[in-house]
Amino acid sequence: TGDCMDEDLNIGDEFPKQYYLSNNYPNPFNPVTNINFTVPSLSKVLLEVYTINGNYIIKLSENYYQPGHHSVTWDARGQASGVYIIKMSSDGFSQSQKVMLIK
Repeated sequence: TGDCMDEDLNIGDEFPKQYYLSNNYPNPFNPVTNINFTVPSLSKVLLEVYTINGNYIIKLSENYYQPGHHSVTWDARGQASGVYIIKMSSDGFSQSQKVMLIK
């Protein structure tokens, strides 16, 4: 919602219809991986990393994103090898996925 300039949108362009957290790439990774996600509308997205035991590690992003596909990079230098959880939250949506850091 809000002010939208329809003339700037091509009719053939399709915005995502839902929030989605894609698999990171590469996975397993060392020491950098890309977290890809989509948002259907202007949304504040929170991306966080936790240990497999649920301990908070780092906030990767807490920004507003336009509708579409986006990517955030996690540089895990300084973290131990192991399985981590990437959590995406936005407007009542929440999704998590496992990633593996191998050093």
